Amino acid sequence: MKIRADVAELLRQGFNNVEIAEQTGLHKRTIAQARHRLGLPNAKRRRTPTNLERLYIEAVPTGRVKEYRPPTGRMPLSPDQQRANRERLLAALREAA
Repeated sequence: MKIRADVAELLRQGFNNVEIAEQTGLHKRTIAQARHRLGLPNAKRRRTPTNLERLYIEAVPTGRVKEYRPPTGRMPLSPDQQRANRERLLAALREAA
């Protein structure tokens, strides 16, 4: 198995498998295999999302919240909450511009 140079560089910089998979478009299992071949240890998530990123994540049209594990196992977003989140996102983006 050949390891792409960009993947090897990101692995050496300390990015985790999921982050590299999102950046390169490769499957996270492919990244894990490359990490194993290079003999590098597993990496933890580098950082938590910022408030603006979290707001964007919550505004996903499907209503799912990425990287959120509610204690009850159910997703707490109603359509009204989703709409409110989208409005807050748009307002934050307008302020940033």
